[in-house]
Amino acid sequence: MADPVSWFVVEKGWKVVAADGNEVGTVDEMLGDEELDIFDGIAVSTGLISSSVYVASEHVDEIVEGAVRLSLARDEVDRLDPYQPPR
Repeated sequence: MADPVSWFVVEKGWKVVAADGNEVGTVDEMLGDEELDIFDGIAVSTGLISSSVYVASEHVDEIVEGAVRLSLARDEVDRLDPYQPPR
């Protein structure tokens, strides 16, 4: 079992896995305020042609080297709202 890591070290392209361990996408962007260490969530790319979806921080169960594990099932991830970057 890998040791947990900070949200600061997560890089674009890391695996995002559902609660059952199945991969649901990759990290597109980590969202938050780095100066205040406030983690807001993740923009997750779920496919080649689909836009990213927004996963709120409360649905992130664990972050380990190379992967972010969610507390959501795949079907719940499929129903998430598209990520809208701030203007």
